[in-house]
Amino acid sequence: MSTRAVVIAGGLSHEREVSLRSGRRVLDALRTAGVEAELRDADATLLPLLAEDPPDAVVIALHGASGEDGSLRGVLDLCGVPYVGADARSARLAWDKPSAKAVLREHGIPTPDWVALPHERFSELGASAVMDRIVARLGTPLMVKPAQGGSGLGAAVVRDAAQLPAAMVGCFAYDQTALVERFVAGTDVAVSIVDLGDGPQALPAVEIVPPGGVYDYAARYTAGLTTWHVPARLDAKVADRVATTALDAHRALGLRDLSRVDLIVDASGEPHVLEVTVVPGMTETSLLPLALQAAGMDLGEVFARLVARAAARHG
Repeated sequence: MSTRAVVIAGGLSHEREVSLRSGRRVLDALRTAGVEAELRDADATLLPLLAEDPPDAVVIALHGASGEDGSLRGVLDLCGVPYVGADARSARLAWDKPSAKAVLREHGIPTPDWVALPHERFSELGASAVMDRIVARLGTPLMVKPAQGGSGLGAAVVRDAAQLPAAMVGCFAYDQTALVERFVAGTDVAVSIVDLGDGPQALPAVEIVPPGGVYDYAARYTAGLTTWHVPARLDAKVADRVATTALDAHRALGLRDLSRVDLIVDASGEPHVLEVTVVPGMTETSLLPLALQAAGMDLGEVFARLVARAAARHG
């Protein structure tokens, strides 16, 4: 009897179109691997469908809050429907960048110094005074980004203090809380983690060379803008350190099945974890598929095994 999966994609977040592209690619890959699969949006028809004809497992390809903040996973748990990826608690932790960074710091995993500022606190304490203290404490350059969110939306590099107000305004357009962290210059790398039953393994690191040095939304999803090197052009010892750090981050946050850890490797070869994603992109410009290809692994076969693992975990 063949395995049956439902891929959930779309949703109502700013990342809807990217999610649909990811979902279609996963759908095609699963079907190629012999899995009976269908694509469904996260709307009012979803739960009746899952109740009427439960799949062996769900693959969540929803980017943004609906797929990554743990809420959908909690509902799937209520429905008794197994799914690939992190459980609700761990997804919620990884989704909130300040909380995730605090856990990484507690585990001795390097991550840039930061401050998280809710919009209302920023306003009531006086924006100018708060920004002065940020610069005095963290210096420049800085990275400003939404505390919750992905795809580089609302993120900006602040090279000098005069650019900080505009960056904060841009960030607050996407989230009520801004994460301001010390900008670490170096090599952008992403390490995808997969666990097919023998424990999590780090795939070859992908080095990211975006135009202008900033890996924003356009750089991520516009074909031809960004250059990738797989494996990353790192010294062997540094590459090992990067892989170990990524695995440590995956474990520290209690993740399972798959994740993507974004890091900066500084001039001395030290990796710094920036954030961890529980629903890695699967589009034609996404990094996990590139890493799988470099490792000689097939996207469809990997997801077929992850679906089987999720179904077995439920059984």
